[in-house]
Amino acid sequence: MSRLILFLFTVVVVVLAVGYAVRSRHVPTVAVASLLPNGTVALAHVPDFERTRDDWHRSDVYQLYLEPSVQDFLRKPLSHVPHSGGAGQRSKELEQLEPKDAFLALTSTENDQPTFIGGFRYRGSQADADKIIGQWKAKLLGTSDTGVTTETIDYQKASIEVSRMSKVTLCATYEKQWFLAANRLEALEATIDRLRNTAKTSDNSLATDQNFRDAMAHMPAEYSFGFYVQPKTFIDKLVSLRKTTGQSPTLEQLDMLSKIRSFCGATRFDGGKLHDFFFAGMPELMKSGDLTRKSLALTTSDTFLYGATLLDLSRQFALADPSVNSSFLGERLQKIGRGLAAAGITAADWQTVFGNEMGAMADWRSDNRAPSPLVAFPVKDFPRAKRMAVSLAHILDDDGEWAESDKDGIHYISSPYKMGFLTIQPTIAVSERFLVAGVDLAAVQAALTRGASGGADVSSGTGYKQAVKALPPPTRSFSYLDLGLLYSRVDAAFRPMLLMGAAFMPAMNEYVDVGKVPTAETIAKHLAPIVSSQRYEKDGYVGESIGPITASQAVIGVTGAVVAGTIGYRYQAQSLLGSSGGYGAPSPATGGSGGWTGRKLRPSPAATPTPIGTP
Repeated sequence: MSRLILFLFTVVVVVLAVGYAVRSRHVPTVAVASLLPNGTVALAHVPDFERTRDDWHRSDVYQLYLEPSVQDFLRKPLSHVPHSGGAGQRSKELEQLEPKDAFLALTSTENDQPTFIGGFRYRGSQADADKIIGQWKAKLLGTSDTGVTTETIDYQKASIEVSRMSKVTLCATYEKQWFLAANRLEALEATIDRLRNTAKTSDNSLATDQNFRDAMAHMPAEYSFGFYVQPKTFIDKLVSLRKTTGQSPTLEQLDMLSKIRSFCGATRFDGGKLHDFFFAGMPELMKSGDLTRKSLALTTSDTFLYGATLLDLSRQFALADPSVNSSFLGERLQKIGRGLAAAGITAADWQTVFGNEMGAMADWRSDNRAPSPLVAFPVKDFPRAKRMAVSLAHILDDDGEWAESDKDGIHYISSPYKMGFLTIQPTIAVSERFLVAGVDLAAVQAALTRGASGGADVSSGTGYKQAVKALPPPTRSFSYLDLGLLYSRVDAAFRPMLLMGAAFMPAMNEYVDVGKVPTAETIAKHLAPIVSSQRYEKDGYVGESIGPITASQAVIGVTGAVVAGTIGYRYQAQSLLGSSGGYGAPSPATGGSGGWTGRKLRPSPAATPTPIGTP
């Protein structure tokens, strides 16, 4: 028995030791943080440049770049880009230095004078490192002809080179295989003391800051790039700026901002994909259950975008408060706020009727030229939901010709609009289960039909299942973007326009060969879905995202594609239809003289049931 007790005690000790070691590894910037003062405002950190570059070369995006058809297509446009050879030289120099723990930190903004400290560990001798770094400094500062003065200052056996040019100062030194630089001499001297672990600085470093340690504990043990921000300094600056412009923040806004203790993030490579981590140290803003993702029932296998999030309705309604004249979204939002107040719709009413979870999705069928975006809310009280939906439609467009009808137990409110030669039909529909809003009546109707039938949705697909398994379950928000499907649809919709553009603009062929655009299959096979999730842990909000590119890059890319597609579609419409009824033509309804010519169409009461019943 005594041996068994001793064995169990040993196991417990080992488990606790391993757990402590794992958690300790979750502060990977400790070597750099120990060089920086407590209260550091911001820090960016690249632990291992060589490893990051190797991981990048194994990534999905880089493998896409290496595709022979992609290389063949890029040959002509890249031939017009000037090549100085500098990039290759910098790469060789970095290989020689093999930098580790490269960092740049903003340590203070006292008196509106920012203090920066940066550096990295290098391989080899100081003399060899100085040959390369010295060239970098010379190119950065220029020569003595440009007014640069340089002096050498000895500090406790360390030799500090101080270069001054106009209002710019660069202090640099080598210490224990580190190259360190700062824009203030006293900041660099303090960094040297911390590196030497002197008594006067060892207990006053960023590594001892509890907010920093708690935040970085949520980051992975290994990453390619990481950052940390102590937001109080930026928040104080923001409040001061708003006050100088006459836009003092409300007490509620100040209270929320003051609760943010820390913010940090990191990116690493996982099996060729980029994996982002974010953490905001703050109290939980609302406690109203976990994310259900019920609106997944409205999606299909052609859904390329899906998202669900919990809303803090009191804050959303506060943004539209008509009594707050400083609303940054302007008069339009205040007009909505006045409409909600007139209809007697409050945040509590919305919570009771619809809850606080919102779903958003976009389908793009292969036989459609454009996607169909939708927004959905679960319905708890069908009779009240119908009345609120009608009020909401008139609040969003108070002079719209809204028509109401019912089909299969679903209440529809829609209003057709003419946009040049296109007609859209914004629709809000309410069933026993969901409120769904979109810009196309048929899409809204189809989504509610799917929701009622309970058929297969996007979550049934292999791509969705594999992507979701890569992240912890979300409790606050979730998003899914099928990049491969999106690219395939964009390619099918706009490749003909690209070919037409090359035919009408011969000069375009000097820079790009549109006949060599890689096939959609070649591109899409490297574009796995992007999935992101957010949850609340004991001391803050944790967000993660994984995919061939990050979620933020995807947002920028999709936005750019939509803008480019809109411009291309407009150009094609003008080419095919001329000025008659197209974009830019005078609007017969408004007498306009160009620009967007959207106008409302008054539906015929007798004809209203027909489109409602059309699938």
